[in-house]
Amino acid sequence: MTTDAWLDLTLWIGIGLAAVQVAGMVLAVDAIMRNRTPQGTIAWVVSLLLLPIVAIPFYVVFGSRRFNGYVRAIRRGQQAMRGLWEQAQHAVEPHARPAVAPDGPACAALGRLATLPATSGNRVRLLIDGADTLDAIEAGLDAARDYLLLQYYILRDDGVGRRLRDALLRARERGVLVRLLYDEIGSASLPDRHLAPLREAGCEVSGFRTTRHGNRFQINFRNHRKSVVVDGAVAFSGGVNIGDEYLGLDRRYGPWRDTHLEIEGPAVVPIQLAWCEDWHWATGKVPELRWAPQPAGDLDVAVVSSGPADGVETCGLAFLHLISSARRRLWIATPYFVPDEGIIAALQLAARRGVDVRVIVPHRGDNALVRWSIYSYYPDVIPAGVRLYRYGPGFMHQKVILSDDVAVVGTANLDNRSIRINFEMLVASEGGEIAEAMAAMLHRDFERCHGARLADFEAAPWWFRVRARAARLLSPIQ
Repeated sequence: MTTDAWLDLTLWIGIGLAAVQVAGMVLAVDAIMRNRTPQGTIAWVVSLLLLPIVAIPFYVVFGSRRFNGYVRAIRRGQQAMRGLWEQAQHAVEPHARPAVAPDGPACAALGRLATLPATSGNRVRLLIDGADTLDAIEAGLDAARDYLLLQYYILRDDGVGRRLRDALLRARERGVLVRLLYDEIGSASLPDRHLAPLREAGCEVSGFRTTRHGNRFQINFRNHRKSVVVDGAVAFSGGVNIGDEYLGLDRRYGPWRDTHLEIEGPAVVPIQLAWCEDWHWATGKVPELRWAPQPAGDLDVAVVSSGPADGVETCGLAFLHLISSARRRLWIATPYFVPDEGIIAALQLAARRGVDVRVIVPHRGDNALVRWSIYSYYPDVIPAGVRLYRYGPGFMHQKVILSDDVAVVGTANLDNRSIRINFEMLVASEGGEIAEAMAAMLHRDFERCHGARLADFEAAPWWFRVRARAARLLSPIQ
C-alpha cells in the first residue's frame, strides 16, 4: 500500500470513528430525554459515550422505553377505532363502579387507571395450573358459536400447540370466525407449517408486528398478554401460554405452577377492547364484534391493560396502589422479582405498618440474571418484615397478588420489563368468595416453599454477592 493510500485509509477511518462518536453523543441525549429510570439512563449514557461502536447497535434495538409507533398508529386509526371505543363504553356504563372516594372499593379505584371503568356483575373462576386452564379454554373454544379472539406471547408447535390448533380448526368447521394474534419474539421458534392449516381453513392469523409503522430494528417491545375471548361473553387471561412446559412436560423445569382466570360478565368488554387495539395495530383491521355483556355473578372486576405506549406507567401505578392500599394482608407470587425503588419502598412501608406481607419467588428460575438478582433484595425487604418464600417443586410462573380481599391475576411480573416495556394485563376481582379461594390456593403454595433468610445472602461467598448485585444493576436495561 502506497503512502497516499495509507493516508486516505486512515483519514476515512478517522472520519468514521468521529461519526460514530457523534452518533453516540446524539443517542446519549436521546437516552436522557426518553428513558424512564435513572439507572437505565445512566447505563446507556455511559456506554454510548465511552463505547459507542458497541453500544449504538444495542441502543437501536433495546434503548427506547416508549412505543411511539403504537401511539401514532392509534391516532391514525382513531376514526376507525372510535366506533369500537364508543360501543365498549356504552356496554359497560350500566355496570360501571364509580371511584369517588380515596377509601372506596379497590377495584373501582383501579378502574381509574384502565381504559374502561371497573364493573359489577361478574363471575370469575380461578384456574390452577396448566391442565385445568387448558381444559377450560378448550371447552370454551368448543362452545363458541360466532367468533374467537386469541392472543399469546408464547405459541409453540408441540403437543399443547397442536391441541389448541385442532380446537380452532373444529371451531372453524362450525363456521366460527377465528382470529389469532401472537408475539413473534416470544414465539420465535414457531414454524410457518404450524400456522398453515389455520390459514388454509380461513382463520385470520397475525404476529404482533412490533416493527410495524416504526423502527424496523426495535424488537424490545413485546406483547406479553395471554387472552382468549369467546363470542364476547367469556374470556380467559392469566399466566398460561401455549406450550408443553405449562403442563409440566419439560424436564428442564419440572412441575409448572401457574394461575389463570375464566371471566364472564361485563369485565369481558375491556379484555376484548384490548385485543381489538392490538389487532388493529398488527393488521390495520377493525373487526365487527358483539358488545352486549350480561351480568353473570356478583364480583366487581377491574381490567388494567398497560404498555409502553401509555402516557403514565399504568402497570407500576396499579402495583403501587395494591401495595399501599393493603391493610391486613399482601400476598404476592411472581417469577421475576426485580422491583424498582418505588416498589421496594412501598413493600417496606406496608410491612412496617403491620400488614402481613409475603412474596413467593421461584427457587429455580428460567432467567439467570433474575435468579441471581433476587438474592440482592434480601437486605432490602427481609429486615423490614417482608417474608420472602422460595417455591421448591418445579418452576413457579404465576403472577398473583392478594391485597386484603382484592384478588389479582395477570400477565405482569414485578420487574422493569413488565412495568415499562411489555404490553400486559391485570384482572382484579373483589367480592364474593374469590379472595378466600385465592388465599387457600396461596396457602398450599406456602407449604411447598422454604423461607428465605437474610443469612443466606450475607453468609454467601463474596463472588456470589457481587454477582447478585451486578445482576441487579442490569435489571433496568433487561
